[in-house]
Amino acid sequence: MIKVTLLGDSIRLIGYGTKVPELLGEEYEVFQPSENCRFVKYTLRGVFDWREQLKDCEVIHWNNGLWDASVGLFDDGKPFTSEEEYVENMLRVAAELKKLAPRVIFATTTPVRPDYEYGDNEIIDRYNAVLVPKLQTMGVEINDLNALVKPHVYEYIRNDDKIHLSEAGIEACAKQVAEFIINHKKGF
Repeated sequence: MIKVTLLGDSIRLIGYGTKVPELLGEEYEVFQPSENCRFVKYTLRGVFDWREQLKDCEVIHWNNGLWDASVGLFDDGKPFTSEEEYVENMLRVAAELKKLAPRVIFATTTPVRPDYEYGDNEIIDRYNAVLVPKLQTMGVEINDLNALVKPHVYEYIRNDDKIHLSEAGIEACAKQVAEFIINHKKGF
């Protein structure tokens, strides 16, 4: 049995994480926290809390970013997490995950609908662009969910909250996540 962990914010929790275990099938044992991994510092703390469950994983698939890139939460108009702090802590998470599993996959932050009041796709794109090359130099694979969702943002992102995956988005993202994980077995 191949042990896999899924970490991430609500795009995982109420999104692709609901379908990936079924797509992987009985050959895989999937652990994922029952809580939303929220922003990067929350996940960093969680890696400590979930250390026992992460033990002996062959693959860890992880995402963070929507909370961190959120804007308009406070009067200053700045993102919840500064770009520098985001990158620094994401690299810390990656380093810890690399100690726990031979294969770590990062899923890029998905876009929001353009009229989402607390989101800005330019900031999301910038955070992804700054982070991804640094993760790649660490040997972290990149699952570009942003590129998957962006051309279909009105189909793959729900209209009611403008940030979470729709059923079509869940299906598309879960399929891509499962394919990335399965490729591990084939020596990807």
